[in-house]
Amino acid sequence: MTENPRTRETRPHAAPASSRSGAIRETRSPQVRPATEGWTQQKDAEGRPLLQFASPKRGKPPVHLADLTPAERTEKVKELGLPGFRAKQLSTHYFRHYTSDPAEMTDLPAGIRDELVAGLLPPLLTEVRRLETDRGDTIKFLWRLHDGALVESVLMRYPGRITLCVSSQAGCGMNCPFCATGQAGLTRNMSTAEIIEQIVRANRLIAEGGLGGKKADDHSMDRVSNIVFMGMGEPLANYKRVMDAVRSMVAPQPDGLGMSARGITVSTVGLVPAIKKLADENIPVTFALSLHAPDDHLRDELIPVNSRWKVDEALDAAYDYYAKTGRRVSIEYALIKDMNDHAWRADLLAEKLNQRGRGWVHVNPIPLNPTPGSIWTASEKDVTNEFVRRLNDAGIPTTLRDTRGKEIDGACGQLVATTEDEAASAAMA
Repeated sequence: MTENPRTRETRPHAAPASSRSGAIRETRSPQVRPATEGWTQQKDAEGRPLLQFASPKRGKPPVHLADLTPAERTEKVKELGLPGFRAKQLSTHYFRHYTSDPAEMTDLPAGIRDELVAGLLPPLLTEVRRLETDRGDTIKFLWRLHDGALVESVLMRYPGRITLCVSSQAGCGMNCPFCATGQAGLTRNMSTAEIIEQIVRANRLIAEGGLGGKKADDHSMDRVSNIVFMGMGEPLANYKRVMDAVRSMVAPQPDGLGMSARGITVSTVGLVPAIKKLADENIPVTFALSLHAPDDHLRDELIPVNSRWKVDEALDAAYDYYAKTGRRVSIEYALIKDMNDHAWRADLLAEKLNQRGRGWVHVNPIPLNPTPGSIWTASEKDVTNEFVRRLNDAGIPTTLRDTRGKEIDGACGQLVATTEDEAASAAMA
């Protein structure tokens, strides 16, 4: 009988002592290694997984109202030979009424509407495809950008809130082998306005009754209330544009979307210098660290950026975010069968988090959402329950996260433009 090269029987690597009575239960479950399946991981000259931090050179999208500050919008309108107050009117239509259609802007003189919209509200996203769950409460959008790049966003209605998962890059340069987006590589950064436009288009659809799942006694606002930067891309690798978008999200209407910063979650796989910058922004967003392994031995392979900043460095930066902002940090952890779901890893994670204090963190285990052709799958239910139990017993607040959109490949880690998507986009061009 030959040994499967992707697995090995092992006991915990440098396993920690249990904080509860009794030794950690030894495990003989296989340790699946994060070797790639069905695709070739890009490597650098030294054979390490390639990390793309800089956006490839491509044509820039047209300048849009949402790329500009309120003062810059006024100046832009004046450059067009119009009174500055027209900028506020245009902002009201875009950020409050979610429209770029000049025909709806009846407070503007008919003779200038088309010119003003063309100059400040150029088209940014073309809808290629829309997929809905049977209940209609989750919708995945495929968008084509001005240069043909494809991105996706996912709109979800929950009781009392509406969440939009937005993309910040076309593709992703972090090269994580278990993520469909990472397998595609980085096409380019998205502009501030391209990020904001995903929200405006979602709000427009909601206002028109296009999002299902609303109950008669649901009195939530009929617009996006929560944003998660967990779509395509590594948000902190596109730092300036993402933060400019966040500022527009929280700016009062009509200067921005009038959202609560506490309803915005910015995630990262662990770009430590950018986490430290985020802590100094004085914008109380929720910060999420996609950890997925508490030990460098596994995380080096599972999350290639761990070769730059190790687990403890990322956790120190996350704790610093809490210390400076008072905002509890979320730890995202995709549970992958026989890879990172071992009981001793739950104990090690709890130990590392508790070393930094109590009450500063919340862990969100997420059953892995498999991608087409992947051999990896979500952890078994009893293993998942044991992982969650150990964290809770160690005093770490832990909630198994509900996943939406798996049937339409719209869940975490599943967002990727396929060849079928590219063909559909080409047919529309």
